[in-house]
Amino acid sequence: MSEQPPSSLEMLMEAYQKGDSGAGDELFLRVSQPLHRFLSLQSGDRRHADDLLQDVWLRVHRARHTYRAGERVLPWLYAIARFVKVDAYRRRRMQQFEDPLEPIVENRIVEPAGGGQELPAMEEMLAGLPESQREVVVMLKVSGLSLEEVARATASSVGSVKQKAHRAYEKLRASLAEFAPKGGTP
Repeated sequence: MSEQPPSSLEMLMEAYQKGDSGAGDELFLRVSQPLHRFLSLQSGDRRHADDLLQDVWLRVHRARHTYRAGERVLPWLYAIARFVKVDAYRRRRMQQFEDPLEPIVENRIVEPAGGGQELPAMEEMLAGLPESQREVVVMLKVSGLSLEEVARATASSVGSVKQKAHRAYEKLRASLAEFAPKGGTP
């Protein structure tokens, strides 16, 4: 995203609410990349994230009248993205019961062969976290939202967000410790 004042996204959203399609286009251009990153890190599949992002923007268009002028727009957008992600997950789960069963592949962190091995990709590290913790870490560290914004986007308290983040960081630290060279001093 370009270096614009924080209020510029809010001004774009308010203009979009009033029917300015150019403001909607500009909002789309500025926010699509971070939303896509959030969705792809959550799903692990970039093509699926493309579909989810399209659904997010359709819902934003339909629900733009619910945005409250003066409020921060990013938590509102991330809340919509989160609901789209949850709905897609539910649809996939329902299809699982309707379609013939396929083998389930579990997401887990790559086991190191020994100390000093190459670190797994961020997606692999995050895949080992529970969904709620992964979601909070992505919003905080990848998307750069504040604790309050994440709390609003996930309909949680700030304390709950802090607790999920802390537990996720502990799990990530433990996973990364497996890749530290053996026999050295910490």
